[in-house]
Amino acid sequence: MVAQLGSEPLRASLRQMLAIRHFEIRGEAAYQQGKAGGFFHAYIGQEAIATAAVAAMGPDNWWVTSYRCHGYALLLGATARECMAELYGRATGNAKGRGGSMHLYTDKLLGGMGIVGGQIPVGVGAGFAIKYFNQREKVSVCVMGDGAVAQGTFHESLNMAALWNLPVVFVIENNLWGMGTAVERAVSVPNLAETKAPSFGMEGFVFDGSDFFNCYAGFHHVHQRVLETQRPVLVECLAERFRGHSISDPATYRSKEHLQRLEARDPIFLFKDQLIAEGLLTQSEFEAMDKEERERVLDAMRFADESPWPDPATLEQGVYAP
Repeated sequence: MVAQLGSEPLRASLRQMLAIRHFEIRGEAAYQQGKAGGFFHAYIGQEAIATAAVAAMGPDNWWVTSYRCHGYALLLGATARECMAELYGRATGNAKGRGGSMHLYTDKLLGGMGIVGGQIPVGVGAGFAIKYFNQREKVSVCVMGDGAVAQGTFHESLNMAALWNLPVVFVIENNLWGMGTAVERAVSVPNLAETKAPSFGMEGFVFDGSDFFNCYAGFHHVHQRVLETQRPVLVECLAERFRGHSISDPATYRSKEHLQRLEARDPIFLFKDQLIAEGLLTQSEFEAMDKEERERVLDAMRFADESPWPDPATLEQGVYAP
């Protein structure tokens, strides 16, 4: 796998994971300082999933995800500056300060969706468009949390995608907690992908969401399967989030000892250690990379702080009504 991917792509993926981590850490700080408002759902602990998915399947697909969307936006073309400015509600933001943390977009990312499960029909629609226009080199990648699996939209959407043979990769980022409720208390069956997929006549796969290489190999295989069969698949990536559900969740339902065990499998450090073991990276190079990405996000915070507020005269721009 290492030889297949090569040194520079692997180092680039590690840098992307660091970029996401630092954005999340500084984004949290901005909220705590009162500089950003609204909601904020950190992706800390899950960085290997999105990074491996984009690396394996390529950005040139249709992507849609939940409100935990910062990582996907950064991977799919949004800059740290425009994303941070959006958190600050500034005119230079990704959605001109109107969407906030949960609604980031690029020309490949159809958005972060604020409604649990709201993105799943959108992902099916993207798959339908790909089939309708015969774009057989593309797939729709629809990402959701484990909390969306019990929503009606999940079942209706997967059923429709299977009926219509749509090229959709449904990805459950199972971070084990739907808000503060453990997944086993919210979903009646274990092994979400392996249990749910057969009921819709599709293949199901489970990846270790903390392991970049496992995710990359899995997504590469799944991507090839969907391109070949033009059929949907269901993927489950297991990676418990390090933070609470949102900025307002202290996550007191987990003990300090539990969090310490969890952080021992930090996806960034697992990936870094693997690259060092393979002779593709040194500790000092990692530290330099880490510092560069931290400085990039600090620059984004300064940019956001200095950016203008939206002009109230533009409030109705982009609002469409008959």
